[in-house]
Amino acid sequence: MAPTPDAYWLALRRVRGVGPRIARLLLEHFGAPQAVFAAGEEELARTGIPRTTAHSIRIFADFDPIEKELCELPRIGARLIRWSDDDYPVNLRQIADPPPYFFIRGVLTAGDPKCVAVVGARLASDAGRRMAQRLGLELAAKNFTVVSGLARGIDSEAHQGALDARGRTVAVMGCGIDIIYPPENRKLAEAIVEGGGALISELPVGTPPVAQNFPGRNRLISGLCLGVVIVEAAEKSGSLITARMALEQDRQVFAVPGSPLTGRSRGSNRLLKEGARLVECVEDVIEDLAPQMGEGLAGAAIAHAAGPAGQNSGPASFESETDEAKTILNYLKVDNRLHIDSIIERSKLSTQTVLRLLLELELRGLVTQHPGKLFSLA
Repeated sequence: MAPTPDAYWLALRRVRGVGPRIARLLLEHFGAPQAVFAAGEEELARTGIPRTTAHSIRIFADFDPIEKELCELPRIGARLIRWSDDDYPVNLRQIADPPPYFFIRGVLTAGDPKCVAVVGARLASDAGRRMAQRLGLELAAKNFTVVSGLARGIDSEAHQGALDARGRTVAVMGCGIDIIYPPENRKLAEAIVEGGGALISELPVGTPPVAQNFPGRNRLISGLCLGVVIVEAAEKSGSLITARMALEQDRQVFAVPGSPLTGRSRGSNRLLKEGARLVECVEDVIEDLAPQMGEGLAGAAIAHAAGPAGQNSGPASFESETDEAKTILNYLKVDNRLHIDSIIERSKLSTQTVLRLLLELELRGLVTQHPGKLFSLA
């Protein structure tokens, strides 16, 4: 029996010698994987690929495992997005070595070209974690899609911040779409999908999270995005690979400065010396990406963060606050630190309203966020 059309897509990357760049060349030349496998060896060689690779394509016949893999996708709630599909990400299509396909759980939307990656150390400091969560929350609150790698530390906090803002976040995985790594992030992964975001992987179903998978995964993180923010990175951090790939893809690279007294930020501080844009708040990211987004879109995002007058708001007296903001501030006056769930429960306000108000109050220096989603008066 002839292979199914999707089997040809998967087979294209399973042929010895066919990496993402050669796959792109072949797809641009022949139009579809079926045509690639139907071509003669001489015709394949005339595209410029090595003759050994052309021969490997001609003799490839191991379609049975691929068909079984495709049958697994509905069971695990995943599907295939191909290079030729309308929902293949626009930003990713533009890089030199895009995957010819990837597996996805969840959805991609028309707004996903407006993506920013937030990545960094797995062994992150408390300050780094807070910064990552804050960036994730504020970017999502301004309708950016937050992209990261589902890893421990900075990645997890960035995803969680976006979820706290009821925004979209996408996790790019360094293992099969059916495997959650690290395992303690299973609930986070499910929350990403349930929250309207997505998990994606270009690796075969069942692929374990081994070290050699992650550099390739990192090119997808940067490739999906307009820019990449490095929150904390040691001198030999995988996040620096993401930054290098972002530069190769003509993406903007940002870095959050860190203390020179610890080793956690040596890599990100070096990026700043080499020309990365310094980030202290989300507006630093938005202003720099404005030319890529269009002035109207960027201006609206900046104005939303700056306040009604279009200027950065400084500390203000409680009397000038709205009744809803006063309610939250008064609760924080009584209790030194309150968990966000307690604030929502006591105030009887919606979760989205409380998140928005806390973000605005924090930006204006009235409220401080602590680890564990605790808040206090500044």
